[in-house]
Amino acid sequence: MAGGEAARGPRESLRVGPGTAAGAGRVSEGAKGSVLILGATSLIGRATAAAFAREGYDLMLASPGGPELEHVTADVAIRTGAAVVSLELDARDTASHAGFVRRAVEAAGGELSGAVLNFGLGGDAVCAREDMSHAEEILRVNFVGAASVLGHLANYFEQRRRGFIIGVSSVAGDRGRQSNYVYGSAKAGLSAFLQGLRNRLHHAGVTVVTVKPGFIDTRLTYGKVSPKMAAAPERVGAAIVKAVKKRRSVVYVPGYWRLIMMIIKAIPEPVFKRLNL
Repeated sequence: MAGGEAARGPRESLRVGPGTAAGAGRVSEGAKGSVLILGATSLIGRATAAAFAREGYDLMLASPGGPELEHVTADVAIRTGAAVVSLELDARDTASHAGFVRRAVEAAGGELSGAVLNFGLGGDAVCAREDMSHAEEILRVNFVGAASVLGHLANYFEQRRRGFIIGVSSVAGDRGRQSNYVYGSAKAGLSAFLQGLRNRLHHAGVTVVTVKPGFIDTRLTYGKVSPKMAAAPERVGAAIVKAVKKRRSVVYVPGYWRLIMMIIKAIPEPVFKRLNL
C-alpha cells in the first residue's frame, strides 16, 4: 500500500439498497467531498475509485447489487482507507434513476462533489447483427440507461452550480465500423449527449468531461487484443482525475488514440466503406 493511502486509516463501509433511506450518510472528517462511481465493479471503476480516494475523496460505489458489489466495496475501503458507500443501480430501469440519484446524494450527506459514469455492455457484435433484441440491449445500457442517469445528475449539479460529471465513452463512437457498429453507435450517442451537457452546464460552473478509452486491459479485450496494445485500467483512472483537475472537455486514453481517430475520421467515405474495419 502506498504511503499516501496508509496515512488515511480505514473508515466505515455502508451498503445502501434500493429502498434504504441513507440520511445517516455524511462526508468523513478531512475528506474533500464525495464522488459517485457508476459501474464501480469493473476494473476501470475500481481503478477510478482508488484514484479519487488517493486525492482525499469519500466514495459512493454503484452497480447492480450482489456479492461482487459487496466484495468490491470492502476491498476498496481496505486498500484506500476511504469511507465507502455502496448503492444498487440497474442501468436498464430508467424509472428508478431519479430515486437512485436522491439516495446517492443522501448517502453523501446531502452533497456530491462529482460523478463518474463508467458502466457499459460490450455485447456480441456478431450476435447483435442478427438478434435485434441483443442489439437493443446494447443500446439500452450504453445509451438510454446512461443518458437517463446523466440527465438526473445534470439537474442536480446544475442546481448546485458546481461539481463535475465524467462520462466514459469510447473511441468506437468516433466512426461507425462494421466490426462493432451497434456498440459504436451507442457510444457515439453518449459522446454527443455529454457534449450537449457540457454546453448546457458550462455557465453553471459544472465540468463535464468525455473520456474515450482505446483498448484497455479488461474483460472486453481478453483474447482479442495483444496485451502490448491494451492500457492498464489504472491509466484510465489517473486520466479521469487529471481531467477533472484541468477541467478538460474530451480526453483520449492513451493520448495517442486522438491522433489515430483523427486519421480514421479523415478517411473519405468512398474509401472508408471498402475497408475491413
